[in-house]
Amino acid sequence: MADSRRSSKQRILVVRRDNIGDLVCTTPLISALRQRFPDAWIGALVNSYNAPVLRGNPDIDEVFAYRKLKHREENDTLLANLGIRYRMVASLRRKRLDYVVLAGNAARAKWLLRMLGAKAVVGLAAAPEGGTHAAQGAHEVEITFRLAQAFGIGGVPPLPSVVPDAAQVSRLRTAIAARLPDASILFGVHISARKPSQRWPIERYAELIRAITRHSGAGVLLFWSPGPENDPRHPGDDEKARTLGLELRALPVFSVATGDLGELIAGLSLCSRVICSDGGAMHLAAALRRPIVCLFGRSDKARWHPWGVPHQLLQSDSRDVRDISTAQVLEALDRLG
Repeated sequence: MADSRRSSKQRILVVRRDNIGDLVCTTPLISALRQRFPDAWIGALVNSYNAPVLRGNPDIDEVFAYRKLKHREENDTLLANLGIRYRMVASLRRKRLDYVVLAGNAARAKWLLRMLGAKAVVGLAAAPEGGTHAAQGAHEVEITFRLAQAFGIGGVPPLPSVVPDAAQVSRLRTAIAARLPDASILFGVHISARKPSQRWPIERYAELIRAITRHSGAGVLLFWSPGPENDPRHPGDDEKARTLGLELRALPVFSVATGDLGELIAGLSLCSRVICSDGGAMHLAAALRRPIVCLFGRSDKARWHPWGVPHQLLQSDSRDVRDISTAQVLEALDRLG
């Protein structure tokens, strides 16, 4: 356990190099560390893909992000990428870290530990081969929050949090008002999912949006993962979104192009309800305190359900979202209130 008698002006680095949702589920741990050590320097080491999750987070002093090799741009050579990593590690070494807190799979970060030279490392013991830390139906927030015990922190985890950028929210609100002047309530519909078992048919999304917009004053913000479907680094749904937008062009639907993750956060913050599959967008919506109807395929609902917000989780016996009907989603929306 970390020595609670030491000055709170410690230097703590939290490492979370996984997906967007994983980092969102780590923000309760970061918040608890800030409450325990209000004067400490608290940094985060993340990847370029999930880094915007921490933008504006008041509990973080500094964010260090690197680009994963599989996410390199065309002009981003291997040598240049490794050079950026070296300089980042050198900068962190100069911080003379007291603690490195390894959230997620600690086994992947052994190289990092050797290079950072921290005085102490906090991480969960390695899971059994082929297993996980999700024993007895624990949520990812709870699993990650177990790391707080090393600092004498217990109790219930704080809620996850993300901070929308005020300028992005303002620009988007203005654009939506011009396109949907009569919309008094906005439903967010995110059509993308990384896993095939979580990809609801586009025809079903069209049916859902038509049904939602029949209600007076209801508008829909359409979200998707940006990029072409064949992009090996970040496969996207630009074509599906374009097809859906054209089909529904006569309805009060606003397509939100989210080239930056911050734009997705800003857009979700303007929704009163969100419908999506399990994934990063779902966890962002939960961190924004938005009620959610979520479609689960082959995902562990105990570990990955929306944390801390009203939600309706739909999962078929087949564990394929294609077996969830439009009527079931609409009924779930009604139950959500």
